[in-house]
Amino acid sequence: MSVFISRGFTLVELMITISIASILLAVAVPSYQSLMKGAHLTTQANEFMTALHYARSEAVKRGMRVTICKSADGATCNGGSWQDGWLIFRDAGTAGFVDSGDEVLRVFPKLAGSSLKGGSNFSDRIWYLRNGRSQGGNNLPNGTFTLCHQEDAREIIINVSGRARVEKGSCPANKEFSDESEDEN
Repeated sequence: MSVFISRGFTLVELMITISIASILLAVAVPSYQSLMKGAHLTTQANEFMTALHYARSEAVKRGMRVTICKSADGATCNGGSWQDGWLIFRDAGTAGFVDSGDEVLRVFPKLAGSSLKGGSNFSDRIWYLRNGRSQGGNNLPNGTFTLCHQEDAREIIINVSGRARVEKGSCPANKEFSDESEDEN
C-alpha cells in the first residue's frame, strides 16, 4: 500500500489566504498612513523645538542676543518663508541681520512637505536675550508658530519667559495660510 503526501496548497486554501490578507491590508494601510503622517509632523515640530532650545541656551551661555531667522540660503536672513529653512546666529551687530561680526551657529534645511508660519510677532525672526527671554519683531516676548502637514498641525507656543511647548493644533482652511496668525501666551 502506498501513502500519498501532499506538497502544496489547494486552490481553495490559497484563495482563502489571499482574501484574509486583503482584508487585513485594507484595514491596516490607512491606519499606517495616518501613523506615518503624524510621525512626520512630530519630527518636524521637534526639529524646530530643538532650534528654539539651542538658541535660548546659547543666548544664556554667551550672555548675548542670539537670533533665529528664516533663511532660504543658509547665510542671511533673506525674508523667505519659515518652511524654506532657518538659521541661528550670535547677533552682536544690527539686531536681526547677519552682519560681518556675527557668527552663524547652526543652519536648518527646508521642511519637506509641510508649511511653517510664525504669528505676527515672529513673522521674520525671534531673538533670545541673555536672560533666556524671547523677543519678537513687535518687541513682545510671546507668540505662536504653526506647523501644518496636510490637515494636521502642531502649534509651537512660546510663552513670556521664552519657553516653548508643542500642542496639537488645526491648520487654516487654505494650505498657504497667512503669516498673520494669532499670538498666544
